[in-house]
Order: sequence, then C-alpha cells, then structure tokens
Amino acid sequence: MTRFILSFFGTVFSFLTIGAVLAAIAIGAVFWIYGRDLPDHEELARYAPKTISRIYSGEGQVIDEFANERRLYTPPDEIPDLVKQAFISAEDKNFYSHAGYDPRGMIAAALDAIKSRGENLRGASTITQQVMKNFLLSSDRTGERKIKELILAARVEKALSKDEILALYLNEIFLGQNSYGVAAAAQTYFNKTLYELNIEEAAYLAVLPKAPSTYHPVRAQARALDRRAFVLREMLENGFITREEYDAAKDAPLRTVQNGDYPSYKSTLPPRSYFTDEIRRQLSRDFGEDEFFDGGLAIRATIDRALQEEAAASLREGLESFDRGQGVWRGTGKTIPAEALADEDSWRSALGNVRVARDIARWHPAVVLELSKGHARIGIEGVAEDEDGHWIPPNDVTWARKRLEDGKLGPRAKGAEDLLEVGDVVHVRQMTRDDDGSFIRWTLRQVPQVQGGFMAMDVNSGRVLAMQGGFSYQHSVFNRATQATRQPGSSFKPFVYAAALDSGFTPATIVIDAPIEVETGEGIWRPKNASNQFYGPTPLRTGIERSRNLMTVRLAQEIGMDTVAGYAEEFGVYDRMNPFLSNALGSQETTLFKMVAAYAMFANGGERVEPTLVDRVQDRWGGTVYRHDRRQCVDCDADSLPAGQGLKIVNDRERVINAITAYQLTSMMRGVVERGTASKYVNLPVPTAGKTGTTNDAKDVWFVGFTSNIVTGCYIGYDQPRTLGRGASGGGMCGPVFNRFMNAAVKTHGGGEFRIPPGGHFIKIDRYSGARLPNDASGDHVVAEYFRDGEEPIFGLGALIDGGFAMGANLPLFGRGESDEGTTVTTSTGKKATVGPKASFGTLSSGGLY
Repeated sequence: MTRFILSFFGTVFSFLTIGAVLAAIAIGAVFWIYGRDLPDHEELARYAPKTISRIYSGEGQVIDEFANERRLYTPPDEIPDLVKQAFISAEDKNFYSHAGYDPRGMIAAALDAIKSRGENLRGASTITQQVMKNFLLSSDRTGERKIKELILAARVEKALSKDEILALYLNEIFLGQNSYGVAAAAQTYFNKTLYELNIEEAAYLAVLPKAPSTYHPVRAQARALDRRAFVLREMLENGFITREEYDAAKDAPLRTVQNGDYPSYKSTLPPRSYFTDEIRRQLSRDFGEDEFFDGGLAIRATIDRALQEEAAASLREGLESFDRGQGVWRGTGKTIPAEALADEDSWRSALGNVRVARDIARWHPAVVLELSKGHARIGIEGVAEDEDGHWIPPNDVTWARKRLEDGKLGPRAKGAEDLLEVGDVVHVRQMTRDDDGSFIRWTLRQVPQVQGGFMAMDVNSGRVLAMQGGFSYQHSVFNRATQATRQPGSSFKPFVYAAALDSGFTPATIVIDAPIEVETGEGIWRPKNASNQFYGPTPLRTGIERSRNLMTVRLAQEIGMDTVAGYAEEFGVYDRMNPFLSNALGSQETTLFKMVAAYAMFANGGERVEPTLVDRVQDRWGGTVYRHDRRQCVDCDADSLPAGQGLKIVNDRERVINAITAYQLTSMMRGVVERGTASKYVNLPVPTAGKTGTTNDAKDVWFVGFTSNIVTGCYIGYDQPRTLGRGASGGGMCGPVFNRFMNAAVKTHGGGEFRIPPGGHFIKIDRYSGARLPNDASGDHVVAEYFRDGEEPIFGLGALIDGGFAMGANLPLFGRGESDEGTTVTTSTGKKATVGPKASFGTLSSGGLY
C-alpha cells in the first residue's frame, strides 16, 4: 500500500515536473520567438521628442512659439520629486522596486477580472511597459503586443536607470489641451513651472494620463476631484506626503487656467504678428516644416519691440487716415442675435466668441446694445460696465456714410442709427486729451479696406528691426511686406541712375526732359511727367529730386535696358528683370522686402547686405545651427589689447556698386527729402535720403528712405489694385508714415552724416543749369556734387544727353524757383487746393507710370 501511494505521488510529481519543464520550454520558446524581431530598445537612449520651437526677442523674452505637439522637454534631474511621486502613486507604486513588470499587479488585475466575471478590467502595465508601448510598440490590445512589451521592459530596465525611464514617460504622455509631457501641462493648466506646483496640482496632473477629457477641470470637475483624492490617498499611503498635507490638499478646490483662476500662459505672450509668422515661413523653408515645428529650436529674432510697436502704429495711422477720408462705413460685418443680448453675461460670452481682430493697440471689440436719439450704447470687451453705460455720441459718426443695398452711398450720418443696428459688432477705442490723457468719449473704428506694408532694417547688418505686413495680422495674415508683389513706380529710379553713374555719367550730366514716343508691339507709348510739363535740359540730380519720368526713360535708353536690368538684379530687386523701357519707371512688380534691402546698399556705401529676421538659431541641445553675423573678430580670443586699441572685425562683404556711386545717389536722394517730392512730408533731425514712388493711376504709393544706420520702406494700396484716387502720392501717403516712425527711431538709434568715401572731391554747380560755380558760391541754386578724382566733368549743355530721342523746339525750360506742383489757392469753403498747370500736348497724349 505504501509502495502504491509512493508510486502514485511519484507519478504525479513526475507529470508535474515534466509539465513545468514543458511549460517553461513553451514560455521560453514564445519569448524567444517574439524577442527576435523586436525594435531596438537602445533608441530610447537617443530620445528626441517633438518639442516646441520658440522665438525670443533680443531681451530674451518669448514672443511666439510653434509646435505640432506642445511639449517642453525636461531632463530627468530637473523633474521635481513631488511630480515623480504623484505619477508613481497614480500609475505604478512599485516602480522603483520591480524589474520592468509587476507580477503582483498582474495577479491582482487577473483576480479582479475573474471575480467580476470580466466586468472590472483594469490595466496592470507598469510605467516601463507604458513607455515600451508608447515609444516602440503599437496600442493594439493583443497578447502578442503584451508579450513583446514584457520582453522590452525587462531589457530596458537593464539599459536605463529608473529616473531615465520615468523621465521618458513624463515627457511623452498626452495630458489634454494639446499638452504633451508634464512641463507643458503644468503651464497649460496652472501657468506654472514644475517647481511651482503644489501637492494638489501635481496630483491633478497625475490624474490625466487615464483619460484627459474624462477628467476635464471644468466640464468634469466632480469626477476630476474624486480621482485627485485617490491619487492623494496613494501618495499618503506611500509615505510621500503627511496626513496634514493630505487633508489640506484633499479639501483644496480645483483651481485651473480653464476655470479662470489663473491667467493663461498664452495671454502672457504678445499676439502673433507678421514678424514672427514670417520667421515661421522662412525657417520652415530653410530647415523643413518638421524640424521647425517639432525640433525644439530656440530662435533669436532681430526684432526691436519698441520700434515694432511704432511701425504698427505708424502704418495703421496712415491707413486709417486715408480710410476715414473716404467717408464710407463698413463695420465688421458681424452681428450677435438679440436673444444673446439679454444680460451682461450673455453678451460678453457671445462677443468673446466672435472672430474679429483683437491685436490692434487700444482698440476693443464691442456690441451695440441700444440705439437712442442718435446715441449708441455699447458693451465693450474687457471694459467693465458703469451705471450710465458706454455710449457713442452722434458727433462721432458724422464723418461716414453707409453703403445702401443698391450699392450707392447713403446720406452722411447724423446719428448712430444711420450706421448701426442693435447687435452689430464694432471696434471702438477711447478718445483722450493730448495734454493729460484724460478720457473724452468712445469712438467708432473700422479696419480699412486699403492695406500696406512697412519694414525697417539696419543698413549695415541687414537685421530687420520692424515689419508690419498690414493693418492687423488677425484680420489678414497675408504679409504685404514680403508676399505682395507690387509696382514700385518711381522708387525704382535710383537703380537707373546708379547704372548711369557707373557708366560714365556724372552728377553734372544734362538730360533732356522732353516728350517721347516709343513704338511698342501694342502701339505707341508716350510716358509723361507727373506735372504734365516738360523742362528741357536738366541736371541729373533734378531727375531724382523731382522724379522726372522723361529724363529717366532717356537715361535708360542711353545706357541700355540690359544694363539697368543687370543692376536691378545685382541689387536683388528682381530675380530676372525684363529689359523693357517702361520698367525703368518701375512697372515690373517686386516686394517691399526686396526694395528696402536694395536701398540699404546705397546707405551703407554700396556693400551687399542680406536682410534677416533671425540673429541665431539653436537646436534642442543648445548648439548653434545658424548665425547671421558671419564677420570675424580677430582679437576676441586675446587676453588683453594694447591701450587705445579696439577689437578688429574683419568684414568680407561683397561690393555691389562703387562707394562713390553710392554716395552720389545718396546725396541726390537727400535732395528728394530736402527740396523734392518728399520735402513736405519728411522732416527728421538727422540727414535723411529717400525716394517716393507713385504708379499709374495711383494704384500703389511708396516711400523708401534711410538715415546713416536705418533704412525704412512703406507701400500703400488695395489688395486688388485699383486707384487710390486723385491726389494720392507716395510722398503724401507713405511720407508721414515714414516720418512718424523714423522720428521715434532716431531717438534710440541716432543718425549722422552719410560717410564720404575717399577718392573724390566736391564741386559746386548750379542745380538748375548744371553750370560750374565758384567755391564760395551760395544760395538755393547751389549744390555741392561729389566727383571722382581724376575725372574731368563736362558742365552745362556740353554734357547733354537725349537718349536718341528728339527734343521739341518750343519747350519751356525749368526755371530757377519754379515748382512742379502748380498753384495753391483758397476755395469757397475756405480750404486750400492745388490748381495744376495748363494742359499741353503731353497732357493729352502721354501715359505711363510716375
């Protein structure tokens, strides 16, 4: 009997032993089979997640950021223990003790599933296993994936430290609100850094990996608080917090950005602008979109924040002044239903959801709440209501007329009801006194139809200091400084004159200003001067100062349009310029960005300068991958320098034109500002040069000008080109924009005399006749021109150029003291008006750009 019992148990033991061995072999075979083609877990050591790229100002302030996944990478040693403890308590309390997988947790999860008959299924994955799933495997819920997950988890535990594994998890997980990783989530939900989080805030973040939308801090606050209490209880049981800390955190309300308890991080950033969006556009092209949006780049912008604000204000003032002069009310075209105006909370909520521009300084979105006796009561976003309400008075709307349904303009408004209806969404701003800034009243505003671009740049480095691509980026993201191709008109003429001066002409050269007829494939082209007059033999300088079209065409014909085109391409105005004679007057389109960069080469003495919006780009590891300033500092590594000796900077910039030619053009363009087409509108305390431009029918108006260190350009026109109206000109519309901006710029950036290059000498000439004058000559007719040493200039009519075109016999010459602008008279209403010159053959038969 004993032998039988022993034999029976021996058989059972043998079967169990053999079964265990076979099971071990089977399990080993399964793990061997699945372990052969697993992803390389060593890739985790080279972890480079998708990370936010940020743009910084020169002062180191974040001014914009771009990302597909909003993630701020935090190294393992910079993640606070409190955050680690919260997530370990919520997700894997045995994290620091297991070998990548937790058998006890797996058994407990299995028993729960059995007891609940499959109704209570919970995961048993450790943090290490979740890292494997997120980084190396798929999210498929299959046994095969689970086996691979276990194998990889065991391998990774041997290759990486626990803190490194935990950092991978905490940086990768999605926590809702487009936030990836704990650092970005802390910013999104609390506008705090990880080290600023308190216990209850860290516990709430640890709630989110399960399902961020399920535990939304506002829509699902009760559920979120219950789950937070669970995490806090686990932290207490794990010894991470005390009973007092647990009680205080458990009872604390859930305060978040989403609930309005904290300002959002986004609200601390300036609104996205044309400047930063252009950086996005250019760097996406240069580095690729994936690298720009996901590469964690640190981009140091060239922007001067104060000048950028001034640029936006200057251009807006110019555009709005023109728009209000048209006297047409358009509004925003947006309305709010009457039922949403019942109470303050309702209309504020509705107004906040209306898409209108909110990036215009001092402007506020508002909604019309009531119309009464010519007044309009408005509710203003961001402005508290008062007892009397906020009102638009009748005298604020008398400038405007409303366009009727038939397209015609109605009568001039006498009260607010003539323009507005209840529920209309409008823009308003405060009108204040100039002397003390005290409030006067609220005034209606509207985004102009006319648009424009503005740009300012350092003439020596090419650093773009300010750029405004339109009235409002939020209203229209199209950047008219870089993307709009427009006819530059007469602002192109300096490049024709530069080609002439380098081709043997001198400032004393006389060019005939007389009618021209040019045979073209489409008929006869008859260019004209803006004044519709012809002035006969005229010195070269006057052609620039008075923007003479006929002189420019003759000059271009004389030197050849191929030569002019070569200069325009060398300056970067065009990639390829068509050598048509009309293009000498700026009829071929280009961008403001290119024109400003080209003018900088006049200002800096003729050296090539490449415009840039970025000083430096660093990758996620801090390495510099782009630097704009490539000058070499010879002495920067020296321990000391001799007394009185400064650092030696080597500049190897390419020369575009002769330095004397650049100075001669600069001197001529000073004349444009001092007595030419811009003299009425530009008045700075430092030497200034520039050129106006007005195209045919005044569809585009320009002014590009510069001091010794800053070049600035402005253009104004409708996006769908059409005339700006009679009297519109580059000097009259862009000149004041330039003048306001540059008056602010010279206060901080200064300015001085333009540098006179060596190799030349001054000779005084009569600017009307071109005749040489004695060295002691003085008067308005005297101008000192710079000539090359060794050059024997010919003065007077001996230096006459006609471009191969004939000159009329009965031509009135431009006399001393004469003006192009006609006669100023007083009208019957007491206003001033300009009466143009008498009609002539040129008035009736000529055309073209001016």
